[in-house]
Amino acid sequence: GRSVLQIEPIWIRLHDHQYNSSDMKHLDSHYLTFEEAVKERHLDGLIITGAPVEEMEFEDVAYGDEIVKMIEYARENIASTLGICWGGLALAKVLGIEKVNYDMKLFGAYETENLNKDHPITGELDDIFLCPQSRHAGIDDDILELESEKGTVNLLAYNEETGYTIFESTDGR
Repeated sequence: GRSVLQIEPIWIRLHDHQYNSSDMKHLDSHYLTFEEAVKERHLDGLIITGAPVEEMEFEDVAYGDEIVKMIEYARENIASTLGICWGGLALAKVLGIEKVNYDMKLFGAYETENLNKDHPITGELDDIFLCPQSRHAGIDDDILELESEKGTVNLLAYNEETGYTIFESTDGR
């Protein structure tokens, strides 16, 4: 939102997924497959959003392999990839970090600590900010702390109840 650059979103649909909740004519007219998007345009960033599959094992998600290929391509050819909800769990999976399912859904807006006030992602956030959560899965704090010590991730935001809610790969990709 602070950028002076014009942003043109390109809506991407999965190539192999059979959509049940969307009209294919609508998808075909407004969305590109990932292959079409990277062939026709230079992508400066990629956002992978959530999906109602977070309680499933990643290998059981019908389009998991397609998402992994997109992420692997993006890590080599696109400046930055952002994962939200299940998309974040998919990015972590590609880094070798496994999710855990919760016994109860985590839901609410939680006071979260900004761990790096100088970081481009969290630098504009207050020391403590409200971070909404609505999820059935996440990554154990101990695992993320170990991955941070190994140099895999930078931990950027934390709440005792919700854990580390914002983190990035150390290569910033």
